[in-house]
Amino acid sequence: MNLLLKSATIIDSSSPFHNQIKDILIENGIITKIGEKLKNPKNYKEIKFDNLHISQGWFDSSVCFGEPGFEDRETIENGLKTASRSGFTAVAVNPNTYPATDNKSAIQFLTNKATHSATALFPIGNLTKGGKSEDIAELYDMQNAGAVAFGDYNKAISNANLLKIGLQYAQNFDALLLSFPQDNSIAGIGLVNEEINSTKLGLKGIPCLAEELQIVRDLFLLEYTGGKLHIPTISTAKSVELIKEAKKKKLNVTCSVAAHHLVLTDDELKDFNANTKVLPPLRTSKDIKALIKGVKEGVIDMVTSDHNPIDVEHKKVEYNNAKFGTIGLESLFGALNKILGLETLIECLTAKPRERFNVPTYPIAEGKPANITLFNPNFDHTFSENDILSSSKNAIFMNKNLNGKVYGIISNNKIVAP
Repeated sequence: MNLLLKSATIIDSSSPFHNQIKDILIENGIITKIGEKLKNPKNYKEIKFDNLHISQGWFDSSVCFGEPGFEDRETIENGLKTASRSGFTAVAVNPNTYPATDNKSAIQFLTNKATHSATALFPIGNLTKGGKSEDIAELYDMQNAGAVAFGDYNKAISNANLLKIGLQYAQNFDALLLSFPQDNSIAGIGLVNEEINSTKLGLKGIPCLAEELQIVRDLFLLEYTGGKLHIPTISTAKSVELIKEAKKKKLNVTCSVAAHHLVLTDDELKDFNANTKVLPPLRTSKDIKALIKGVKEGVIDMVTSDHNPIDVEHKKVEYNNAKFGTIGLESLFGALNKILGLETLIECLTAKPRERFNVPTYPIAEGKPANITLFNPNFDHTFSENDILSSSKNAIFMNKNLNGKVYGIISNNKIVAP
């Protein structure tokens, strides 16, 4: 692949060309020259877009596809195409599949399906066999096969001893464990945030306490055992405080927040739109304010789409019966661009999550592989079904005003762009 990017504003704090407008020459997938008004003697394809900005390729630490087992929700092939067009050169794929991603063969199946894609797929293996929270899965074998972390997607580990043993065992091969922040004994059969809106609408609530109690427990376990822990998709103000204190203690813990928890409150529930049914549930404006502050201060390490396609049979039903989850790859950048600020957002999609999940980084510099996201940060639009590339259409940001447009990516010696 040979290309010449014209007049691109580089957003990459690790690059000597940060915040500069340059031409970038790419030959055989390698950045060979960065400069002003580069000539094109070999007549390579020139890439020009309105207000073109580029950064290191984005990485999403929490993505679901469905295959194997739930191909009606999403296939790996179309899921990776969606990720590519949404600006992601790499995604960590959750193990909510059937059969479970709890062994070496399952990890190899996922990586093999993604071999020729522009977007790299990094599997997250189940922490427990079958995702049943009963026995530790074959973590070491899965890591050798390509797994970058281990956790049971959106399933809390109720047995504290199981997580304790997992943290102790994983230290033998420096593995990262994920623990979903919810105490099921508190959450019960709740559907939405326990607050004024849940009472008004007659929907069973999940109190913030369910999340915070689990985080306190997990942090105590981490302090006791050592090891590496990642807490995905926190949603409350108190959770930010708890993780901030843990980091002051030098505990090896990171956390993420989903895009919708930085933008939308439980006021969205008034229409009983099942696309607003997510886990953790949408919280309050007070929580949003604390979460945004947590991201900007570095307490929250990364943002994620928490992309979870759900087929129409499980979404266009009564709110009580709908499955939790929203798609989010296509809308993440536009939703968060103004909320967090461009440079903070890029940092939370590149260096921070890649380092934590041990995924290679590729600075925008001469001699480095071209692993680049192409975008325009100044593009206002209303998110509609025409913007959805996923097979499932359960988008929480449907009909919301977004700011920012993704053109595509350059990765794996391929370009995905209009």
